[in-house]
Amino acid sequence: MVGFKPTDVPPTATVKFVGAGTAACIADLITFPLDTAKVRLQIQGEKKQAVTTRTAQYKGVFGTMATMVKNEGPKSLYNGLVAGLQRQMSFASVRIGLYDSVKQFYTKGSEHAGIGSRLLAGCTTGAMAVAVAQPTDVVKVRFQAQARMEGSKRYQGTLDAYKTIAREEGIRGLWKGTSPNITRNALVNCAELVTYDLIKDMILRYNLMTDNLPCHFTSAFGAGFCTTVIASPVDVVKTRYMNSAPGQYGSAVKCALTMLQKEGPLAFYKGFTPSFLRLGSWNVVMFVTYEQLKRALMAARGSWESPF
Repeated sequence: MVGFKPTDVPPTATVKFVGAGTAACIADLITFPLDTAKVRLQIQGEKKQAVTTRTAQYKGVFGTMATMVKNEGPKSLYNGLVAGLQRQMSFASVRIGLYDSVKQFYTKGSEHAGIGSRLLAGCTTGAMAVAVAQPTDVVKVRFQAQARMEGSKRYQGTLDAYKTIAREEGIRGLWKGTSPNITRNALVNCAELVTYDLIKDMILRYNLMTDNLPCHFTSAFGAGFCTTVIASPVDVVKTRYMNSAPGQYGSAVKCALTMLQKEGPLAFYKGFTPSFLRLGSWNVVMFVTYEQLKRALMAARGSWESPF
């Protein structure tokens, strides 16, 4: 079997917290260009303007990435990476790392968690994560949406972005889009963590696989697909609203209604392919890494406590 073997002692809350943040950062490093392409496709069509030589038109995920590299250079695929890693370290640590602990709280320590308890745990940790990490998400989206050809850059760096948004839009500007993001992450957490949890439990219950890499890969891939289907509409609205100029939309609901009126219902699934490519690959890398990190950290903890 490839990878670390399951440990006899269950991983502690601290191990899960640190492991989840680290695994999410590794997954972000690998899949970030897909996320940037997704954001560009999602905001395309937001401003109805004449197509000029200075207005990039994106077609498909790989076409978008090729256009960005051609017009803005390879580094543009990683616009907002610093904020993205800051987001994952704070965001994933809470929503993924605390999921099992919150699930146990709702089940009052019972080993058999029902679907209701899992959904409640997913919604709770998702909302908690947004409350903590929303400013990093706002800055990440702004950087990813920023095209070099549009003229002068909105922000010169990550720290400058935080300062500029706070100065021009107030502290509330850093928490812009919190409502749609809470909605999105409640859906994402329930679809992602609960689906992963259920698929993995089913595989192990029916002895289809053992608790190792193939099981984790299969569970993560299924979770990524379900998450994309469920969360894409909210994700598009969240991206549009967080990237909008002050006063462009009165609220996230107004943003959604404007999209529906001007671009039709399919606008809510703009960037679906890169969303699936990104979420599918992100889930596989994150969950496989997370499972291995938990085992590695517990094995290291055991060796520290029993050196001889």
